[in-house]
Amino acid sequence: MKTAVIYARYSSRNQTEQSIEGQVHVCEDYAKRNNIIIVDSYIDRAISGTTDERESFQKMLKDSNNKKWNYVLI
Repeated sequence: MKTAVIYARYSSRNQTEQSIEGQVHVCEDYAKRNNIIIVDSYIDRAISGTTDERESFQKMLKDSNNKKWNYVLI
């Protein structure tokens, strides 16, 4: 069984939740087409991708030590 988490973010306060919803939707479609089970998702809002000091990103990295998934869909 292939498992994955979703990581989605947007970097600007000018972007909205629709950006996150769109990213999650694309990831869910990909997972469905490839028989991958989504086990969790990590979302960062209005945080630049130029730094890895993003709360959900860091939590995802920490959680990856538990090896409960095979892939990260972005």
